[in-house]
Amino acid sequence: MSILQTQTTSFKAELYQGIHDLTTDVIKIALYTASADLNEDTTAYSATNEVANTGTYSAGGAILTPITVSSSGYTAYVGFPNVSWTAALTARCALIYNSSQGNKSIAVLDFGSDKTSTTTFTITMPANTATAALIRSSN
Repeated sequence: MSILQTQTTSFKAELYQGIHDLTTDVIKIALYTASADLNEDTTAYSATNEVANTGTYSAGGAILTPITVSSSGYTAYVGFPNVSWTAALTARCALIYNSSQGNKSIAVLDFGSDKTSTTTFTITMPANTATAALIRSSN
């Protein structure tokens, strides 16, 4: 299996096609095991190798809100909120996807190794800045 932290190729193309509106569409994040195959070629959310439903985690993950789209100089960037589940679980990676647009993929987050929680599983997103935000576009 292959896990690679990246914006998905389909997301990049779909931005130029006007498919995604990150401030009005429902954007979600789902957690996956180390058996997942998530990388730049991932085009949509799938329940295959998603972590098991436990505690407050359920299939499909959680809604990310609020999402902010900002710009500074020549860079546009997207800020995502931190997200957490009250659950005992182990996850290796996550998929951010657009559930308003047919579950189209946006980005894969690679945790680098299995991360385990016995109480609360939290994903802390990067700072919402032109140099640190998870999604950035510049010339």
